[in-house]
This record gives sequence, C-alpha cells and structure tokens, in this order.
Amino acid sequence: MKEKVIEKKILKTILWTYIIFCLLIAGIKYGMGDSMSEKMKESINWVWHFYENWIKMFFIMIASFLTLSIIGKSQHTIMRKRNLIGFMTTALVVHIVLPIIMSNRELYLFAMPLPWTSIPLQLANSTSAYHAEKLVTLGVGGISAAMIFYICFSILVFGGTFLFGRRLQCSTLCLFNGFAAEVFAPAIPLVGNEKKMKDSTLKFFTILRWLFLCIALFFTVWWLLILAGVSVGDGNALVKKIETIKYLCFELMMAMFFWVAYRGRAYCYYCPLGTVLALLGRVAGQEIITNQTKCIQCGKCNEACPMSIDIKSDAKRGVAVRNLRCVGCGHCVDVCPSQTLDYTTRFLKRKRK
Repeated sequence: MKEKVIEKKILKTILWTYIIFCLLIAGIKYGMGDSMSEKMKESINWVWHFYENWIKMFFIMIASFLTLSIIGKSQHTIMRKRNLIGFMTTALVVHIVLPIIMSNRELYLFAMPLPWTSIPLQLANSTSAYHAEKLVTLGVGGISAAMIFYICFSILVFGGTFLFGRRLQCSTLCLFNGFAAEVFAPAIPLVGNEKKMKDSTLKFFTILRWLFLCIALFFTVWWLLILAGVSVGDGNALVKKIETIKYLCFELMMAMFFWVAYRGRAYCYYCPLGTVLALLGRVAGQEIITNQTKCIQCGKCNEACPMSIDIKSDAKRGVAVRNLRCVGCGHCVDVCPSQTLDYTTRFLKRKRK
C-alpha cells in the first residue's frame, strides 16, 4: 500500500511537470511569437519540439510502467496492458523514430486524421504561409514525406476502425488525450477525486460533441476548397488564427484542465475525431458483449468506465453495449469479476472463430 502511494505521487509529479512546462512553452511560443526575433523563435521552436517529442516520450514510458505497477497488483489488466503497450509503441514511432528518419520534428501534428488543427492541409497548400516556411526547412522531399505519412496514418486509423472499432485510435494510437487518460490514469484528477457525470452534464457534452465536429469539418473543408483551387476570399490568416485559438483554449488547455480537476477522458466526450470514429465503429459492429457468463450486478464495470456508460443495466439483460461514447479501453472487461464482458467487432468475432 505504501508503494502505491509513492508511485501515485511520482505519477502526479510527472503529470504536473508535463502540464506546467507545456503551457509555459506554448504560452511563449504562441503568445509572444510576433514580438520575438527570428533567432529567439528558432530557439523556442527547438525547445517546444524537443519537449513534445523526447520529454513526452520519456514521460509516457515512465508513467506507463508506474501505472502498470499500481493497477497490476489489484486487478486483471490484459486490456489495459495492451493500451499502454500501444501508446508506448506509437509514441516511440511518431515522436522519436520517424522524426529522426524524416528530419521532421513536427510529425506528431500529422498523426490526427481529422485534425484539431489543419496543419497537414495547410502544408499541402502551396499558397499557405506554413507551406512556405516548411519549404525552406524541409524542402519539397520533406513536405512530400510528411504528407505521405499523414495519408498512411489516416488510412491506418479509418481503415483500422472498420476492423477493430474505436479502440484502435482512442485507446492505442491517440497521442493527444487518449495517452494521458491511460498512462496517467491513477493520478487523474490531480486535485480531488474523479467527478461523476450527471445526466445534465452528459447532455451538455453530447451537444458539444456535435458542435466541435461541425467546427472541425468547417476548417477541414475550408482548406480542402483552397487545395481544390476554389476561391474562398482572403480570410486564410484569420481562419488560421481562429483555429489556433480554438486549439489552445478549448482543446489543449481544456484537456489539461480536465486532467487537473475533473477526469482523464473528459475531452474524449467531444473530440471531433472520436465522434467520426464512433460512427464508423457502429458500422464495424463495435460492442461490449455482456453474456459470456452471468452478470452478478456488482457494478464494477460502471465504476471503471471512463466514459460514464451504463454497462451494468445492459449486462443485467444480457444485451451487448453499443454506445457512441465507448472508446474501447477495456477497463470494464478487466474489472469484471465474473468475466462476462468482452470487447469485440465483426472482424474480431470472425478472427476468433
């Protein structure tokens, strides 16, 4: 028990460090960008990318082992181990291996197919300021390589979702919010206890989910129209600025606020990519099976679910759980004492047969 307390304190310290330094560096980078000299901008960018790649990777590795140590002593952890291994592998590839091979320290910005920012689409647009900037540092070959990575990663996420459901992205690949919700799970929230979702809060997040999807689609369509040669006026700079503010205030800062004072998966409730993948997961037949044995109505599945899904009620009737909020994390599967739950899709069912 004493070891767990120490491990949780270390975990909380790492997360606090990640949040504080991330906000500090981002504040300098975006808040003082116009007033800094070119040399200072280069220095801040180097620090930012080093932090986002090497330091973040180091934190994910250490936090994953600490989390495994904490949860592994008290419960079945097959699904959660797979989550952590997935995030460690993804972080190693996206933050370390490929950036070194491709000489592109911003590659992580291309690892979100429906972007919370439209960086990949701006890079593909030869008239954008971002393209002009990267043309100098990366060259034509570097830009092409980044776009190939973006396309391949998008195919992996969307194609993989038809096979494995939302679990692939949200509980294995996501390096924005999904990784933190898993690798820092025992430490979140940093202040107080995890807050339970009221029905009114769930309704609010549902509205927010569709609102943010519409906003993300607007920015995506805007840059796609420009790429297609359609004239959309002279608002590119304004659109980019609004999108940056949206990302910093309502996504990056809000996600971190949730880690500090609410719950790890709160951003996942309205993540635009998550919403799209939830719909694709429905097509893929994503569900939580509840009738492998007999449900004893202990309620541990509901307590473990980070997305506030009422698994217990469906398990009582022996019907599968099909909920758009499900991120496929498998926490409910791991904690079920009667082992009546299992995560599956049509593809996984055929594979097991």
